[in-house]
This record gives sequence, C-alpha cells and structure tokens, in this order.
Amino acid sequence: MLADGKSIPTTLEGPFKPVTVPLDISFRGNAVDLPNDDPRLQKTVPGFHPEQIALALSSTYDSVWISWITGEFQIGDNVKPLDPKSVASFVQYGEKKSSLHKTATGYPLIYNQLYPFQGLQNYTSGIIHHVRLRGLKPNTRYYYRCGDPSIPAMSEIYHFKTMPVSGPRRYPKRIGILGDPGLTYNMTSTISHLRSNKPDLVIIVGDMTYADLYVTNGTGADCYPCAFPDTPIHESYQPRWDYWGRFMQPLMSEIPTMVIEGNHEPEEQAEDRTFVAYSARFAFPSEESKSFSTFYYSFNAGGIHFLMLGPYTAYNKSTDQYKWLEQDLAKVDRKVTPWLVAAWHPPWYSTYVSHYREFECMRVEMEELLYSYGVDVIFAGHVHAYERSNRVYNYTLDPCGPVHITVGDGGNREDMAISHADEPGKCPKPTKTGDGSCAFNFTSGPAAGKFCWDRQPAYSAYRDSSFGHGIFEVKNETHALWTWHRNQDMYNAAGDQIYIVRQPDKCSTKPKVTSTVSHA
Repeated sequence: MLADGKSIPTTLEGPFKPVTVPLDISFRGNAVDLPNDDPRLQKTVPGFHPEQIALALSSTYDSVWISWITGEFQIGDNVKPLDPKSVASFVQYGEKKSSLHKTATGYPLIYNQLYPFQGLQNYTSGIIHHVRLRGLKPNTRYYYRCGDPSIPAMSEIYHFKTMPVSGPRRYPKRIGILGDPGLTYNMTSTISHLRSNKPDLVIIVGDMTYADLYVTNGTGADCYPCAFPDTPIHESYQPRWDYWGRFMQPLMSEIPTMVIEGNHEPEEQAEDRTFVAYSARFAFPSEESKSFSTFYYSFNAGGIHFLMLGPYTAYNKSTDQYKWLEQDLAKVDRKVTPWLVAAWHPPWYSTYVSHYREFECMRVEMEELLYSYGVDVIFAGHVHAYERSNRVYNYTLDPCGPVHITVGDGGNREDMAISHADEPGKCPKPTKTGDGSCAFNFTSGPAAGKFCWDRQPAYSAYRDSSFGHGIFEVKNETHALWTWHRNQDMYNAAGDQIYIVRQPDKCSTKPKVTSTVSHA
C-alpha cells in the first residue's frame, strides 16, 4: 500500500497518463561539495593499513572481489610512484568472525594522472589491491579482513553476504540503484537514505566523483568550462577519488557495489589516456563475463542477469561490445535468470532538456537487440532528475518493451534538471544534443515532423526534479517492486512506486543458444 492508502499500481494497468510533479523551487538540497578538509574524507588508518575498502560481485554467486588502497597518494610537480610489489594483496576470510581460516591473494597496481603542461600538478595513487574470493557458498555471510600480514598491516574485520544461487525463485531482497552521486552534502543524504533501506547490492550508473570539476590545485566549480575556460586540457583533481572512496567505505566494504562509467570518468591526461582512475580503482567481472573490458560486462544476482553497457566506448554493430552483447544475451537462460536488467549512464528515454536524445546513435544500434531478448528494465543516470517511462520501444508504447528509469539524481554539485523539452520554447536543436548524426525529427505520432513533443510524451509516465535513489525488489519470476525515494521525504516514504510485471507468456523472447562454451 502507498502512504495515501492506495494500492501499488502495476505495469499491467499501464500505459499510464503522464505525470509531472510540480517543481518545488525552494528545494535543491545542499548540492555543494564536501570540502577537502571534511573529517569524513580524511585518512584514518596509519601507514600501509587498508583504506577505501570495497566489494564487487563476480559473474556468479560463488565469487566476490575485495578491493582496497594502501599507502599515500602524491600530488605535485615531482611525484614518485610507490612500488606496488612492496605490499602484498592478502585476504583472510571465513564464515565465523573468530575463525578466518581461508586465504586468498590478488594483485596490486598503481596509476598515474599526468599532465604535459607546466603548472599542472601530477598525481600518483596509493597502491590499489584487488583480490577475488572463489568457492563461496550462496546466500551466506562471510567475515574478512584484508591487507599485508607481514608488515603487519591488516584491516579491521568486515562482513558481506553472497548472492543466492541463480534460479527463478531466488533473488537478493533489495537492490539499491543510484546515479551521479558526486561528493556533496546532498549525496550524503542520498547514501544515508540508501543505507537505511538495507540493500543487498548497489548499482551506480556512472559519474561517481566529479573529480573533473576541479583543476589540479584543488579548486572546483559547478561548471568547469565556465570557471576554467583557458586550461590547456580538461584537468581533474584526483584526490577527490580518494575522498569519495573513504566516504563510501562504510557502505562498500559490506555491500557489493557495481559501477559503470559516465561522462565524468574519462579524465583525459598525457598521451591521450582516459578512464584510468575508473578502470584502476574498481574491480569488474570482465574476465568472468568474457567482455575483457571495464566499460561493459555482465553478472548474475540470483535470478537476475545484469547487463552493464558502455556508451563511452564503441557500440555499433561491428564493434567488440556489440558482438559481446549478442553472445552474452544468447547464453542467458530465462528459466534460470528470468529477469534481464540493463544499466548504463545516458538515458534513451528522457524528456528533460538536459541531454535530450543525446545518445540516439546508441539507441539506434542496440535497442532492437535488447528488445528481441526481452530486457525487462533499463536503468540510467546522466540527467539530474528522476523519470520513469511506460513500457516503450522505438518511441512507441509497447507492452513488451522495457521500462526505462532515470536515476541521475544522486546529489552531485551540477544543476538539477528542471526544464522539459516539451515546454514552449525549450526544445533543443538536433545539433545541440551531442549526437546530431542520429537525432532526427520524429516521423510519426503526435510529434511527427518535430524534434520534441508539445506535451509530456506518452512514453513518459512519471517525472520529478528531486534528488534521491531507488530500490529494486524482485519478488518472483514475474513481479518486481520499484520504489523511488526522495531525499526530502521521510526515510520510509515512497516518491514513486510501481510493480513491474513480466509477461513471458505474452512477450516472446529469443531462446538461449546451446553451446559447448562454458558460462562465465
């Protein structure tokens, strides 16, 4: 039941008449970055003891990644990288806190953010460690500590719970979904609300830290090109990644958190290198899912198969990503993982002016493939507001199309998206969308001959310019409860709530392709 006593609607009752929640101009939250000297962002462990401890899933329930950082980062003119081989990557773990008798080792690395311009400060990271635990039992609590026992420099003891075995009746209870969090006072509210909902898994759909809104001397701004128009390269202040990792450790050290890149992750540096911090700091099931890429991968969480796709690497039909996606989808057995959920950063179906139809080329290339395999839900961020679609395919209401949900409202310091492309005088020109090669006027329907609708489009079911996060709860092989929580509401209040209902008997999908190749 909803707070007003009404029953929770289901997608079977849709398509729904579009709803726009009136903008509360008095509420933008406190979307101001935490200062660099905030106590929550400081290192609290000595020497080479582990910090920024984080968990990530492998592709199946029996394996989990544990990551952490040891040693001090350096930033300045003459930085000297640490030797990653000087500190071991070691995890002790077990089912009892008093008996961590199992061990696993992994690999260490460091990364550099270097600028070939005088006056810009270079950065070299602490030693980043990634260790993969294998042979774990399903749905089981494990205790662990990480570090190097020979120093000795071991962490405190933490715990996590593995995912259930994949099957039509086995699911994690709650999955937290958020995007574009940054490191603001408002983001701290988002994370507080998220933790109060006790998720078993967290998905972040890109734009984690917004370190690229800073120059290398630590000065930041809401709009980088406005504040720093003359910089020779788009700089970033890498310590913001360390601050973010420290703030997020209480969540990420106990709840597996899966991420995908956003447009604030490239962070260009010398020799045209990009996405270096993103690819180094997080563990990804790239090898396990056979993508061999940090930009796209897949994994199972009980009876859900997740596809994490990369808009900022090549995605057309001749690319490695598209070919991998075809192969991955062909291996999905809907009798084992009935739910098929995809996530990436920029939304395909957003009605806000901000980033309107920006990734039409990606939609044109991939939408038919995802539709043919019956993807149920697609999560995205990028637009700093909330929006949920009716079931839609190719801009047409379709009972077998996925529900698209935009949750780019995690709390970052950039402006909240409040203007809609269907408002008078607000429709952007196709050349201003960022993807003018594919973004054309509509050829049919109420917006035929135009680039924007003149009213909230039929495919848009609900939109609200507020910060928050979502909780995805799969109840069984056909029903999942989606709840969006606004930061300004009480902790248990629902800003938007609906049961997403699959109809496998009505919506046919491509069958699993039998192969002799073993599953990741």
